[in-house]
Amino acid sequence: MKEAMKAKDKVRLAALRDVKSKIMLALTESVGQDTLDDAAVTKILSKQLKQREDTITIYREQAREDLVAEEESQAEVIRAYLPQPLTPAALEEAVKSLVDELGATSMADMGRVMGAASAKFAGRADGKAISALVRGILS
Repeated sequence: MKEAMKAKDKVRLAALRDVKSKIMLALTESVGQDTLDDAAVTKILSKQLKQREDTITIYREQAREDLVAEEESQAEVIRAYLPQPLTPAALEEAVKSLVDELGATSMADMGRVMGAASAKFAGRADGKAISALVRGILS
């Protein structure tokens, strides 16, 4: 944040302040903890990125390109702090190996596989993409 302030980078500063406020809010909600683990911070960052992407979609529908540019810039700032996302091919391979590892054979195992996959790929893959792959493999 200090670097963004010194550089007078208003977009970066706004994105970082928003993320910091969400992290501080999560800390106040978690009674008895002084810090958040990496998974919790990744979840917060992912949620912030998703909100930016949803907002971009809405602004595009309303033909507000001036606001789209700012949201895209903030999304890029947040994306820089997230783990590198898995490629579709790498995600498919990882999900297949997870299904084999868990011994899942039918749609009855969907919940168990999704729980493990969501934890394992948090911040690196979209939940909808994971769900579609698991559903395709188990069907």
